[in-house]
Amino acid sequence: MKTHSLFNKHLLAFWLLLFTVATSVNIYAQEPKEDDIDTLLDELFFNDQQFINDILDSFNTYNFIYTNVSFNSNTFFSGRDSGIDQFNIVPQISYYSASGFNVSISGMYYEIFSPNWDFTNISVGYYNTIGKDKLFNYNVGYTRYFYSNGWDTFTNSIDLSLGIRNKSRTLGTKLTSSYLFGTDQSFQVMSRTYANLTLTNEKNFTLKLRPQISFIAAQQTTALEQLNVIGDITTVEYVYNDIFDLLNTQVSIPLNLSTKSWDFEIGYNINFPSRVETEPELKSTNFFSVSIGYLIDLK
Repeated sequence: MKTHSLFNKHLLAFWLLLFTVATSVNIYAQEPKEDDIDTLLDELFFNDQQFINDILDSFNTYNFIYTNVSFNSNTFFSGRDSGIDQFNIVPQISYYSASGFNVSISGMYYEIFSPNWDFTNISVGYYNTIGKDKLFNYNVGYTRYFYSNGWDTFTNSIDLSLGIRNKSRTLGTKLTSSYLFGTDQSFQVMSRTYANLTLTNEKNFTLKLRPQISFIAAQQTTALEQLNVIGDITTVEYVYNDIFDLLNTQVSIPLNLSTKSWDFEIGYNINFPSRVETEPELKSTNFFSVSIGYLIDLK
């Protein structure tokens, strides 16, 4: 008897314009071809970039376009090393209105995977705060994914994010849940707790350190390959089991420089993937990230 893990689902994400909610959801089986790695669960919401939240909460009204490009020095799926060292690039452009309505278009480019351009996604949502002090916020959204290779397992995502932070806005937590569906369906939950430490606050720019820790859990399917021997005949039977478990813990230390219109960020990220069912012991992974964003005020 031998076992195989099928990492069924994909979280994805894109950092608000920077890029991410987008993310490619995919399935990964240990026995199939290497291309199936692209179907592993990826960090779904890139749009958790704190810079955008600061903008939304700093003004009573807003109407702007934000465009961003992010570069990640290596690619990991749910914190797991695929065995292929390659960078990825995530461009995105988003529009936010004073009504709370927002829409964004983003995608992901891989250095080695074929096709290199993995997918394009279009997201629409509604953002708002709760209470006089705006300590609570929420965002409800829908994302449609268009995969270059025609992959259709998860092509839609309905997302709900809830956030809370202290009055000084130096500490905060966000919880995001996503229902992914297409020809199959899955559910994921991600939490992110962050600190917002101002190192320098000058008239023309602000320098901040934003350490954070994120946890991501998702529904997955594990497959048990069982050999049945009856006389001289051997047959293979697969027994599938759906589970919901923690996939990865990520610690990020980004340094952010913001001006009136520009946003620059460089960060170091460490993944601590959690072993699921029949997986072997997993090692931690790490990568550097760089992003550049530009805000266009439409007022």
